[in-house]
Amino acid sequence: MKNFKANMFNKKASDPKNKPDQILETLALQPGQTIADIGSGGGYFSLRFADAVGRQGKVYAIDTNPEFLEFISSIAKEKGLDTVETIIATENNLSLPERSLDLIFIRNVYHHLSNRVKYFKNLAGALKPEGKVIIIDYTGSGFFSFHRMFGHCTPKETIVEEMEKARYELVQEYDILQEQYFLIFTLKK
Repeated sequence: MKNFKANMFNKKASDPKNKPDQILETLALQPGQTIADIGSGGGYFSLRFADAVGRQGKVYAIDTNPEFLEFISSIAKEKGLDTVETIIATENNLSLPERSLDLIFIRNVYHHLSNRVKYFKNLAGALKPEGKVIIIDYTGSGFFSFHRMFGHCTPKETIVEEMEKARYELVQEYDILQEQYFLIFTLKK
């Protein structure tokens, strides 16, 4: 029962209606890349990223829940994915190496972050010059939206505005997810 919540997050992330295969296909990950999965939950995407980037790559699974990180570590070890490193998230420091990340992946977490402009300004130093930030978050659309009722969504305009204030620009948007935005940002030049 200890890992019930982590397993639940992984089951939801892997659900075909959430299009995990299309998300990975769209990201077009390459061997040797370095990725930060912020809000990694049960590690579904962290582990898939590790497979995609191979032994030359690196994946940082980042979460506020130490039990989730222990769960991810044990699965990564079991699968021989020694390129997965877990990091406990704090509001002011994620302990990521400077200019190391090809990709920052944030799925269904953006609405939970406080002081997002400062948060993403702080993250900028960890991105490589061509690095990307992927934000997938709930739209809150529809007549009856659980996500909107409980504040588990952020208007797209707010995301774009906050990211611009943090010195990022929206470079791509995908319309493959039914209930979520799929936005790609890069640092402004």
